[in-house]
Amino acid sequence: MTDSGKRRVAVEVPWRTLLKIIAAVALVWLCVQLIQTVLVLIVAVLLAVTLGPVVAWFERRGLPRWGATAVVTVVLLALIGGFVWLTWASLSDQLQYVSTHANSITHQLQDALPPFARNAIGDQHDIQSRVAPYAVRFLQSAMAALVVGVLGFILTMYLLLEGRQTRDWLVAFVAKDKRPKVEQTLVEGERVIFGYVAGNIATSIFATVFVLVSLSILKVPAALLLAVIAGLCDFIPVLGFILSSLPALALAFTVSGKTALIVAILYLCYHTAENYFIAPYVYGDRLKLSNVAVILAFAVGAELAGVIGALIALPLAAVYPAIERIWLRHKLGEETVREHRVIERRKAG
Repeated sequence: MTDSGKRRVAVEVPWRTLLKIIAAVALVWLCVQLIQTVLVLIVAVLLAVTLGPVVAWFERRGLPRWGATAVVTVVLLALIGGFVWLTWASLSDQLQYVSTHANSITHQLQDALPPFARNAIGDQHDIQSRVAPYAVRFLQSAMAALVVGVLGFILTMYLLLEGRQTRDWLVAFVAKDKRPKVEQTLVEGERVIFGYVAGNIATSIFATVFVLVSLSILKVPAALLLAVIAGLCDFIPVLGFILSSLPALALAFTVSGKTALIVAILYLCYHTAENYFIAPYVYGDRLKLSNVAVILAFAVGAELAGVIGALIALPLAAVYPAIERIWLRHKLGEETVREHRVIERRKAG
């Protein structure tokens, strides 16, 4: 075949498209480099959305915006500081007890296990060598989450003061024909986020009180410490309370096998009650996530950003149904969106 008979295909990419691709890659690279800053911003937005209605309530009663923000901040810090002040001595003693008796607790657990289980997990040194890397990683992630939370709380105060102006400034970048959809998405997102955070706080308080009362009656060591662990872990729906049962069972075994069995039953009963009775009542129809979606969001968030990533992944995932209805209706098709809505209502009911 002659050269004249060959067909040449030329692909031309406009400079505008190349610039958009370069800008997108640069944005992704920047987000990866500034992941901690992005996490602080996300935490601050979640807290600001949650505290916004409280600030608005004080404003309706005559306080200026800055005064309402100051009152909410002082009350919140007083509640946190008061709890730490009242429980610090007991928590320190109980934490010291657990660390001092860690070896004896491990031996008692091994003795309580059937022979095949003891052979499967190995001796105490094998357990410690396997668990130690995960424990160190978790503690590092928890400390990073604490730092992010503190910085996010500071930024939250500024968002409460200037959130509306910041929001309007950002929306001004959007084309005018898209702004109604953006406004609707923001309203839906605020509703979901407020329901998630407020509901999580309520269920965590219930879990803390339940565990404290139950373990105190059963005379399980370090009941207050275990109750605080349960409350903190309960911020992660479905998985959190289950994880908090492991140290409770370990310490319950030091009392007796019967006590450990009762603790397991109590944790299971409360977990079931929270998932199917308390949480639907507290969250209402605002957090329409299946348990599978919760676990996947938790796993992805934890892998990307540790403890804080696991916590913030859930409300972000819960906003997806609103994005689907508002932005993806024409791409996915009316039938798909309608069927998803039916499934969401069935889950909420």
